[in-house]
Amino acid sequence: MKRRIVTIIMVLLSYAVLQVLIATGILNPYWQQIIGFAGIMTISALGLNIIYGYTGQFSLGHAAFYGLGAYTSALITKSFPHLGIFGFILSFFASAIVVSLIAFLIGLPILRLKSDYLGIATLGFGIIVKVVFDNADAVIPKLGGSRGMGGIAHYTNFPWVFFLAAAAVLIVRNFVYSTVGRACISIREDELAAESVGIDTTRYKTLGFVLGCAFAGIAGALYAHLYTFLHPSNFDFLKSIDILLIVVLGGLGSISGTIVAAVGWTFLLEGLRVLLPPAILDWRLVIYPLLLIIVMILRPRGLFGGKEFKFLKG
Repeated sequence: MKRRIVTIIMVLLSYAVLQVLIATGILNPYWQQIIGFAGIMTISALGLNIIYGYTGQFSLGHAAFYGLGAYTSALITKSFPHLGIFGFILSFFASAIVVSLIAFLIGLPILRLKSDYLGIATLGFGIIVKVVFDNADAVIPKLGGSRGMGGIAHYTNFPWVFFLAAAAVLIVRNFVYSTVGRACISIREDELAAESVGIDTTRYKTLGFVLGCAFAGIAGALYAHLYTFLHPSNFDFLKSIDILLIVVLGGLGSISGTIVAAVGWTFLLEGLRVLLPPAILDWRLVIYPLLLIIVMILRPRGLFGGKEFKFLKG
């Protein structure tokens, strides 16, 4: 109980400090948006950490679920603009439900695969979703197709992202130390051994996959209403690799590592955008993979290597 109270106080103090920085103008709207994006990436990466870090299922299609959540949320708010913020709240839950349902239907057949084969299957699903986004305007004109989807209301702000990211951390932390989480970890360590002691591996792998994808859907809904424009290229294969790099860099099975890596990755890219001359701006897409290689050589298990901040321990 004492640790929980301390954690709540830390969260509220962090929020208060950031609000003071915003109110005094130290954090201008540009950096507020970057902080918001860092929070969104944290939520999405926590979802992939459940799938890959804790359940051991290698997925390369996470950006597809991220995009499905974004397009679902944006379509609802554009279709019912008179609902205002209530429409956003509705779209938020709808995104999580739609993505979870699709993840369940996709997960049932592909989670029977293992290792590289599972990665290839999820990669294929991601490519299919990208093609669907490119041509969706033929069925639903509001989705914009390859031209992109604009005119999305701006509802995502700092409080939304901050408290949803905090809630995501709390949910993942409780999941890890729950009976379900322990079962998922046992599957990651040795699936045959888990089956031999009576664990329904198919059930728990599916549950972990659905929960992780739901996080991606929630992150997508926040993303859509932060940038107010969606394009299929925002959710292609490379975006899945970005999220995977965050999880691996932070350390598989580490909530703390995922948070630090997601925030660090976001600010590294934006920092390089500011520091590098426009002529060599694209080199930032080479610099951060190079840093990842260096980290993997020096710390093969990631920055945290499965360790956690004290307040996240069981």
